[in-house]
Amino acid sequence: MSTRPSSEQPGEQPSISDEELEAFLREAAEGRGAVAAPKEPSARARMVARRLREQGDAAPPGWRTGPTWEETQGRTRRRRRLGAAIGVLLTVGLAVVAIRPSLVLDHLPGGDDAPPSASAAPLAGDGPTLDAPFRGSPARSWAEGADAIELPAAEAVGDMSEKDVELALRRTKEFLVATNLDPEVRRGGHPEKALSLLDPEQPDMLPDARRSLRSPDREHDPVNLFTRFDPDEVRPVGDVVKVRGTMTYEAGKPGQVRVRADYTFVYPMVKAEPGADRVSRTIVRRELTLLLSDPSRWTATPGKLQVERYDAAFFNVACENEGGFLHPSFPTTAPTAGPPTGETHDPYDRDTALGEVLEGQECGTVTRS
Repeated sequence: MSTRPSSEQPGEQPSISDEELEAFLREAAEGRGAVAAPKEPSARARMVARRLREQGDAAPPGWRTGPTWEETQGRTRRRRRLGAAIGVLLTVGLAVVAIRPSLVLDHLPGGDDAPPSASAAPLAGDGPTLDAPFRGSPARSWAEGADAIELPAAEAVGDMSEKDVELALRRTKEFLVATNLDPEVRRGGHPEKALSLLDPEQPDMLPDARRSLRSPDREHDPVNLFTRFDPDEVRPVGDVVKVRGTMTYEAGKPGQVRVRADYTFVYPMVKAEPGADRVSRTIVRRELTLLLSDPSRWTATPGKLQVERYDAAFFNVACENEGGFLHPSFPTTAPTAGPPTGETHDPYDRDTALGEVLEGQECGTVTRS
């Protein structure tokens, strides 16, 4: 049931070697019958191969990739943690960290094999302050909090009723609020409300989420789903979180409604130390695809959500997120990690699909915070 990004289709071949090409031409010239031509690699594969030849066996500095596609109890999932902390002498360290992507469902439980514009960073005088934490940011004019998540008008789709669709939309909003806006969750608290919205019938989803909260590590990081900051490190500036995004829906397989949400959240933070007044804004963009299934046709719990896919990008944070928290990046006069290797992005750009922002991203800079 899951999909793969078009640039990463199964069966894509790596770059062919010179030896393979020579062998093919030699066999063809000698007339050895039907000889299968080696497949021509994609442009992306050729680029990667060339880069590796130029740099030797070592990966580019600052890049960090997680597991490749894995088969886990009948579902395919891919997680990639990307990026590196950025900070150069006498400059502001800004980073983008990407989670790309998480395809959580291949098959829903039940049935036989499942039923049918970059811009310059603001000048220091235009930056955020304790009294004006969104100054110099496009988010200053955005709506705030849960009210910014507006639901589209519900209509029946496929064989799901208007009431079913309305419930799916409402539950999706509740999940977004519980994972990204709940003050206790943002302070590192346990996201019990969010977890209660997920279907316990979906294999692994809840156990994996609880595992990441209980013992976070590189491959089990709760920030993949929940926006959490370490209260011993930072504290929010005020109670306002700026929000902008969209929510749409469509018919899924028979007995399902699929909801897609794409939202950006902006969090002004300050260090958790007496007298701290330097404000840093962390920007989080999330895309979710959630399903509400008819329990009479699927192995599903009434009113609970199943997660089909989740992607996220975190801007202006350190890449090495230890302890299951996001770590905001603050202006510094001391050098930190090595220079970024990824592209530059405007964290407020919502015209570019998140998939394009995440494609090939390892470590990059942002044009503004």
